[in-house]
Amino acid sequence: AAAFATTALARARVRGVAVRVLIDDFDVRFTRGGAAPALRAAGVTVGVFNPPLLPARWSAIHLRNHRKILVVDGTTGFTGGLNIDARYWRPDDPAKAGGDLHARLRGPAVAQLGEVFAEDWHFVTGESLRGEAWFPTPEPSGNTPLRGIAAGPDERGDRLRWVLQGALHAAQHHVRIVSPYFLPDAPLLAALNAAALRGVQVDVILPARGDLPHVDWAVRANLWQVLEGGCRVWFQPAPFDHTKLLVVDDTWFLLGSANWDARSLRLNFEFVLEGFDPAIGAKLAEAAETRRRRARPVTAAQLATRSLPTKLRDGVARLFLPYL
Repeated sequence: AAAFATTALARARVRGVAVRVLIDDFDVRFTRGGAAPALRAAGVTVGVFNPPLLPARWSAIHLRNHRKILVVDGTTGFTGGLNIDARYWRPDDPAKAGGDLHARLRGPAVAQLGEVFAEDWHFVTGESLRGEAWFPTPEPSGNTPLRGIAAGPDERGDRLRWVLQGALHAAQHHVRIVSPYFLPDAPLLAALNAAALRGVQVDVILPARGDLPHVDWAVRANLWQVLEGGCRVWFQPAPFDHTKLLVVDDTWFLLGSANWDARSLRLNFEFVLEGFDPAIGAKLAEAAETRRRRARPVTAAQLATRSLPTKLRDGVARLFLPYL
């Protein structure tokens, strides 16, 4: 974790601020120098989500909390794709800092972030975060309709899939997708290609080189299905961009923690923010366009020139698509 965040949270605790930090077990178990020990040493209350401590729970090892939520005084919220990770802050070499997109919120939508966090916190610790201290009466702020969507294996129905498919089916002019991992399943592939076939311009903007090589291999084995359907695919150069953004017709937008893959659709606990606003939509569309302009186009013909060993490797990686 970024040391400045750990320090800031510890200082808040010293000032008498009630601080609760929820970290997924994957970070605690597999990230060297994770934040939990330092935070606990500073007196910050830390919860660890879903540690598979007993053999009976090992089957739940894939159920990870991928949400990125920060709520301050119940009045200001932050959500998006940004992790509190030193890779995003490189004061020694800013050009190598990872890219992402995060939103700052005020108004009633903040309570939706707080409710999702409180539910997760209660599941992990048994503590109930209620009352005016955690949920003050929201004050109106702005005129943008926003909706927070919590998705996960504990929810009824495929909320995230329904939102994505609904947006693609409603698109009339332009769909812009920015994602670090792009492995849509058959229903989403059909929705993407159906949009392209009816004349909607579909742009998919991905990293040329991701942070997980085996996912890159699977992505390349899967891309022909959208390219042949008429979608345009672009590869961004380094540094790695972790942005998760969908903009439809420069008006409707979705941003948050979810990727276009089976893990986000079926296994992870995710949180995304849906909004409808021409002004904000135009700004987010421009953010996607900025990424596209620095990217290079990818064609089915280019993918077909991969060597046979490379195609075999990529195809084997694609077999694990339900868990990637």
